Amino acid sequence: MQTITHFINGRQDKGAADRTQPVFNPATGQAEKEVILATVGDVDEAVAAARAAFPEWSKTPPLRRARILDRFKMMIWDRMDELAAAVTAEHGKTFDDAKGEVTRALEVVEFATGAPTFLKSEFSENVGTGVDSFNVRQALGVVAGITPFNFPAMVPMWMFPVALACGNTFVLKPSERDPSASLLIADWLKEAGLPDGVFNVVQGDKVAVDALLEHPNVKAISFVGSTPIAKYIYTTGTANGKRVQALGGAKNHMVIMPDADMDMAANALMGAAYGSAGERCMAVSVAVPVGEATADALIGKLKPMIEKLKVGPGMDADSEMGPLVTRAHLDKVRSYIDAGVSQGATLVVDGRDYKVDKQGYEEGFFLGASLFDNVTSDMSIYRDEIFGPVLSVVRRDSYQDAVDLIHGHQYANGTAIFTRDGDTARAFQQDIEVGMVGVNV
Repeated sequence: MQTITHFINGRQDKGAADRTQPVFNPATGQAEKEVILATVGDVDEAVAAARAAFPEWSKTPPLRRARILDRFKMMIWDRMDELAAAVTAEHGKTFDDAKGEVTRALEVVEFATGAPTFLKSEFSENVGTGVDSFNVRQALGVVAGITPFNFPAMVPMWMFPVALACGNTFVLKPSERDPSASLLIADWLKEAGLPDGVFNVVQGDKVAVDALLEHPNVKAISFVGSTPIAKYIYTTGTANGKRVQALGGAKNHMVIMPDADMDMAANALMGAAYGSAGERCMAVSVAVPVGEATADALIGKLKPMIEKLKVGPGMDADSEMGPLVTRAHLDKVRSYIDAGVSQGATLVVDGRDYKVDKQGYEEGFFLGASLFDNVTSDMSIYRDEIFGPVLSVVRRDSYQDAVDLIHGHQYANGTAIFTRDGDTARAFQQDIEVGMVGVNV
């Protein structure tokens, strides 16, 4: 069985190797690899390597740093299929979804290659008598990223390319559920010319997370994951004097107005709700049709489309949705469907008994797409972030009712509206108190 290690000071490193965890292929349900879980000592070693590399790296001209990242970018373009296949093998998402993830990741790397421009400082002459003012942008030092399972290539690349471009050194703690992508990234950065110690990877669980949060030489932490853990990361990190950015959970609503193009809305919902098996923070998990006729028309469009959705192994070209990441997560999502039924929602399409009739995949973590109607705001399938292929339809009588529903939810990551009316579209983007707004007319 392949063992996935840490990457410290320019090489793969087993560290203490006194604890391991199985890594599953979600399509087969079999443990095909194991990952070493870091000790506090392993984290100390990674941080020490990053700290030792910092003085030289921070003094490296931004243009040279950008050239290394540019070589890294081109390597990913050339080897995109290899990285995407590694993501699919451990996460389960379809190969096309995985390639889309890598493409999005590359956009950040490409942005980071612009460091020579965005690191330019400002100069103000004569701010006072005989006084000029200028600023100098200086790197923080060792920074760390703690990333989730759902985008093992993209989310780390939200973080480290810009950190490296700005002269920081980096320690990545990826998800232990799908860790292989992190080693590919580390190997390719080294091949692109990144000096040893500038980028390090520690595999692990809460032991590694706490060690990073408490380490005096880690200056900043970036995190993406669930809201309870995000709060813990923020509270613990800031208590230890670190800069912290922590992105938590989401429950994204799509409003469908009576004048909307129903085919357009239904097609968009299929991708937004069931792409990557719903395991993404920007998944639309709540459809809000305005008016009973709108709701009935939407359900009529969605039901046959969902029933035809092809669920299967991510590497199969005809699969439109892959398995969930682990058996435990599969059971959790299934329990939410059970709860929706018991709490009185109408289960229009039931994905719980979906079977993949292909040899070798009988034990995979597969779940069909599910659709609920007549969901109310007090139900757990509405309140909680399910993180699976479950779409809830919450009917509302008016535009204002829909806006109030969205504002009443604890999570507000993104939202969208479908309408043919320009005034309604404009009002929505002004009225809504959500970070990201999609307008479809």
